[in-house]
Amino acid sequence: MQRYKVIISDRAKTMLGSHVKFIAQNSVSTARNTKEKILTSIRSLFSMPERCPFFDGDFVPRNKYHKMIVENRYLILYQIKDMTVFVDYIIDGRQDYNWLVR
Repeated sequence: MQRYKVIISDRAKTMLGSHVKFIAQNSVSTARNTKEKILTSIRSLFSMPERCPFFDGDFVPRNKYHKMIVENRYLILYQIKDMTVFVDYIIDGRQDYNWLVR
């Protein structure tokens, strides 16, 4: 089985931190659990990252980003280049993320 290297961008780490911080205002344990579920999902990309579909957006180049949904809420956008997965965005799907496709 091929193993991909998974790299989380600084921007994605910052986005994750913001989501966790927001959740922690209500529940530290929920924030901790959410962070772990997101990171576990991201780590799983070392194997078969192509399993997730491409993200379609009017202004995003076709077939650039794959998308992974975590907990029916968080949208993980990543690219695959050679044997490396680059996680570029971690977005709360409940928020407007049209800024991404402009």
